[in-house]
Amino acid sequence: MLNELKGDGRSSGNSPIIVMDAGIASDDNVEWLKSQGHRYIVVSREQRKEHPQDNEGTVLVRDDSKNKVTVLKEVCAETGETRLYCHSELKARKEQGIRNRFHQRMEEALTKLHDGLGKKGTVKNYERVVERIGRLREKNSTVSQEYSIDVIADENKEKAVAIKWRRNSKSNDKDHLTGVYCLRTNIKGWSEEQLWETYITLTEIEATFRSLKSELGLRPVYHQKEDRVTGHLFITLLAYHLVHTLRYQLKQKGINLSWEGIRKIMSTQQRVRVSMPTNESQMIHIRTTTKAEVEQKVIYQALGIQADPIGSFKTIIDSAKSVVPTEAA
Repeated sequence: MLNELKGDGRSSGNSPIIVMDAGIASDDNVEWLKSQGHRYIVVSREQRKEHPQDNEGTVLVRDDSKNKVTVLKEVCAETGETRLYCHSELKARKEQGIRNRFHQRMEEALTKLHDGLGKKGTVKNYERVVERIGRLREKNSTVSQEYSIDVIADENKEKAVAIKWRRNSKSNDKDHLTGVYCLRTNIKGWSEEQLWETYITLTEIEATFRSLKSELGLRPVYHQKEDRVTGHLFITLLAYHLVHTLRYQLKQKGINLSWEGIRKIMSTQQRVRVSMPTNESQMIHIRTTTKAEVEQKVIYQALGIQADPIGSFKTIIDSAKSVVPTEAA
């Protein structure tokens, strides 16, 4: 597939840009991209991380109500590759929340094991306690290496009398580096914002697939005939093009909402029908739209459409079941 992407673009020095996450950005794959002349932006698998705020020359590439992202660009003198160290506050909160849960689970288990040393019927044998701690480390491998754990034994080394633990400096370093990731690229002359914005398109594509498979109903497909399956996929992709057009127009007005976010905001405005009987044995049905809220009006204005584009309609049904022609209410 990548070979097909080369086309005439490569000969003109404007080859496609390959964006990959850490799952497939192995050293071998990156070297293959280089050998084929591809430009790339990939998530680095390297262990070294730098917090942008610990260094000078950081650039703020995003700052809104949802997230704040700062980046630091470094160029490797040996390879000419650019490293972009990024820190996302939103990513940091998520990662720290996960780490806190693992730490809490680890320390609660250690506390329970320690308290049990003074209770009847619990494990006190020194070797068995050490074995329990080993299994506990294995179960919480994400944070277990950040703890120094000592089992205090009696004079005969037969029974454990206490368990002491502490978090080492490595734990503080990992807390500090939550939300930090590194991008590698061979693209030269681009600004930090250009590189980061290009990489973020990967998250847009991932969100697109989630939207296609969930809200837009790409799957499951229950059809058995090929033409019906093709029709199902076509309608789904057609719906996505409409969604993409709406989001693109909103972005031009500075509204960077996901499709899920747009649906959540717009979901409270509904089309309703009011039915009322009259003294003349008639039934009046009025079809109308609820009033748009402030956030909804902002979206309507950005798209250049009215808050109630359909309008209200009234239908009258008399006792003889005849229907008076629909008219605007």
